[in-house]
Amino acid sequence: MEFAFAFLALFIKAMVLVAPFLAGFLVVIVGLGQWVGRREGWSRFDAFYWSMITALTVGYGDLRPSRRSTKFMAILVAIVGIMFSGVFVAVTVTAATEAFRTYMIGA
Repeated sequence: MEFAFAFLALFIKAMVLVAPFLAGFLVVIVGLGQWVGRREGWSRFDAFYWSMITALTVGYGDLRPSRRSTKFMAILVAIVGIMFSGVFVAVTVTAATEAFRTYMIGA
């Protein structure tokens, strides 16, 4: 149980430190998504939905850009989404590694 609490404490501390990066990525993702949605004639919610589904690499395919410029923006949304996911995974792995090192190896 100590390991779980140590992991959560380290994870939360690290997430606070990287929150500005994650917020910046989200602003870019949502902003580009709204731009694509406006060009494609989607509602604001559909544009938000599309940008999150694209950025998180789910990609249902129910909404997709049809213009060359919006397809290019879709690629940018996907790249920024991969960076967003990468930061989140890096924080998680680092917190787990440090908690493991402290409470499993050091014990």
